[in-house]
Amino acid sequence: MLGTILIIVLILMLIGALPLYPHSRKWGYAPGGVLGVILLVLVIAMLLGYLR
Repeated sequence: MLGTILIIVLILMLIGALPLYPHSRKWGYAPGGVLGVILLVLVIAMLLGYLR
């Protein structure tokens, strides 16, 4: 249950970190990339059974 909540929160953060607004275009894709890696690690941990 906790793992599912974490993944949903990270997906929402990933969508929010996309550089869609003029003030965030200079950030590049770094915020989205970092959150994507964290999301990938959590999904792998869930699939391997470390998060339940």
